[in-house]
Amino acid sequence: MSEAAQTVSEAEAGLRLDRWFKRHYPTLTHARLEKLLRTGQIRIDGQRVKSGERLEAGQIIRVPPMTETASATSGPPRLPPEDVAFIRGLVIAEEPGFFVLNKPAGLAVQGGTKTRRHIDGLLPGLAPKGERPRLVHRLDRDTSGVLLIARGASEAAELGKLFRLHKVTKIYWALTHGVPSPRAGTIDLPLAKTGPRGEERMTVEADKDEGQRAITRYEVVETVGAKFAWVALEPVTGRTHQLRAHLAAIGHPIAGDNKYGTEPAPDGIAPGLHLHARRITVPRPKRAFVAEAPLPPHMKATWRFFGFEEGSAKGTLAGR
Repeated sequence: MSEAAQTVSEAEAGLRLDRWFKRHYPTLTHARLEKLLRTGQIRIDGQRVKSGERLEAGQIIRVPPMTETASATSGPPRLPPEDVAFIRGLVIAEEPGFFVLNKPAGLAVQGGTKTRRHIDGLLPGLAPKGERPRLVHRLDRDTSGVLLIARGASEAAELGKLFRLHKVTKIYWALTHGVPSPRAGTIDLPLAKTGPRGEERMTVEADKDEGQRAITRYEVVETVGAKFAWVALEPVTGRTHQLRAHLAAIGHPIAGDNKYGTEPAPDGIAPGLHLHARRITVPRPKRAFVAEAPLPPHMKATWRFFGFEEGSAKGTLAGR
């Protein structure tokens, strides 16, 4: 077996190196991993690293020949029929290189502390006899909507490059407290992560050298007087909680956001975060691929309560 070089995807950014190996090479023991790291047989971008190293999207991990180690391509684990049916039921479109899911609110994309059921763990159900599909980007647990899943490692590398070059366009729909002014514009505020692991939140960093640059385009589609607004959002960058933190920073938090919002939702508005990944556009050689995900039940109920018509999005950022 020859040496392999694998690219860290956007969805794997922030993951510990040892967890990355556990995901891709499940039978590799920790002791064996540590030995490979100590002897420099595993490197990131040509540099020696330790097992606790946090990964960044686009990094290249050099993996030595390991004939005794099963990789993700050696056959995905089998899932119960109900899990296969569930993940297949989330598919709203398929392309030669990827699947498109409509992720429900409340379901995590990746595992973590006290998180046992998540999209990543269900992915083998999309290809029970082939290479394990891969995550290429993420959505917050409470955010619903469009999620791309690469069919394999090579497709993940290709899609990951498009994300890094900002070639993939994502449009979100949100309900905000109050109406942003002006009604269309760009939020360019650096964000920094604060708080203990598992409870992190993003805060606006006054010193741009300290925070990561974060840019969000927005446009108001409809309003309910001055109390609420249906806002379309386009994240130019992809920081953690970017849309939620940016809207809170300008004084218009997303309805149902328990982390960044302070105002309780009034009667008539369904509980839950009102943030939905509505549309994704992926460049293709002949014609761009576009997929849209229908609103989740709680947002559909709120839209109906306020009398919002989805057709109102035409001609705005939300409809392009």
